Amino acid sequence: MNNLLNAENNGTALIILEKTAYPAWLEQQDKRCQNWLENTQYKGDGLALIPNNQGKLSQALFVVTDAHDYFACGDLIKQLPQGQYLLQAQAEHVTAISFGWLVGAYQYDRYITDKSDKTLASLAINNAEIVASAIKFAQATALTRDLVNTPAADMMPVDIAQATLELAETFNGAVTQIIGDELLVHNYPTIHAVGRASINTPRLIDLTWGDKSHPQVTLIGKGVCFDSGGLDMKPAAGMRNMKKDMGGAAHVLGLAQLIMAHNLPIYLRVLIPAVENAVSSNALRPGDVVTTRKGLSVEIHNTDAEGRLVLCDALAEAENDEPELIIDFATLTGAMRVALGTEIAGFFSNNDQIAAEITSAGSKISDPVWRMPLHKPYDDLFQSTIADMTNCPTQPFGGAITAALYLQRFVEKTDWVHFDVMAFNVRHLPGRPLGGEAFGIRAVFDYLQARFK
Repeated sequence: MNNLLNAENNGTALIILEKTAYPAWLEQQDKRCQNWLENTQYKGDGLALIPNNQGKLSQALFVVTDAHDYFACGDLIKQLPQGQYLLQAQAEHVTAISFGWLVGAYQYDRYITDKSDKTLASLAINNAEIVASAIKFAQATALTRDLVNTPAADMMPVDIAQATLELAETFNGAVTQIIGDELLVHNYPTIHAVGRASINTPRLIDLTWGDKSHPQVTLIGKGVCFDSGGLDMKPAAGMRNMKKDMGGAAHVLGLAQLIMAHNLPIYLRVLIPAVENAVSSNALRPGDVVTTRKGLSVEIHNTDAEGRLVLCDALAEAENDEPELIIDFATLTGAMRVALGTEIAGFFSNNDQIAAEITSAGSKISDPVWRMPLHKPYDDLFQSTIADMTNCPTQPFGGAITAALYLQRFVEKTDWVHFDVMAFNVRHLPGRPLGGEAFGIRAVFDYLQARFK
């Protein structure tokens, strides 16, 4: 990735303009350039390759609607001929262009046999700080995408643990794990209950990094490596992309990489309950009652509402440290996708100021997030006749809200943010190919960076 974006001052000119600036730019060009653009019927939108008098490429022009959009130039790296280009753009657009350039190069090709040479263009920017930052953000995005894109056969709890160990080794962090029946010994009963039916042993992965004297931020990621639905089994169509149900884990690892790569002055803890929701003779059953780490008993109404079960034990553990902030990411509900579609990250929070600041951060960097309500009257929908609560209501309405309310019962005194994300692109957009995607991690990082300077 480093050779695709360089802190240099040489290369073929690449001019990136907004549409509103194109007419003035065109007037300033020589007659040869103007004639070329006119005769090639260039309309001031997209890419134009402009030759010199010898027919060789003299400059490339790329015109976009909004150059502040971090994905506006997301397909450009694959459209340009090979070679190095020197960016010419307004200073306020360079950061967005750099990020879009790099994420546009992403391709998940682990299982593709033909890896023939696909050399891409490189971009020179005369600003080493912007280059270094863009590479860090693109690497974190790629990590999240890679983890989500990997099929479940190669991304089970042990594989998430390995990815966490590699991240810790890179940034001098530490990792511990509680595995299998040890989860019962250490009082993580809901993580164990969801994962016990799989031959892929459930575990709680615990990464720590930084100076303990700094403010603590704890990240929690849902790591359901494959979700069959359990005994309340999903139909085939609903199961097809359930390799992505560990997308919450992928998101917190990508966010952790951003935090550590920027050496943010916080003490970071990352908790990942990693399981496979499988079917076997000892699978969790509808109607079973499980007593959580917090001590609340939960009647299982539906085994396909398993994500909140693995998260609730991790949330209860996270509060033990009394951190400044707990943030969880999860591919939790289809209801959130119905509400917001697949391209906006919905979130909930018990702190209005934090919610507003994360939303504001995301709007500035093309990482849109939208706060949803923790509507407390819906708490009544969890009533059980034989336990403290059920794991989900019997009625289907407001599913993202009720899932968040379930989780909130396990966070009593700490500022908390819960992201319910798609983790997957269902259509190609500039810089965003089909498959795994990171939603909200840049917005959250910018908020954390502003708060913990």
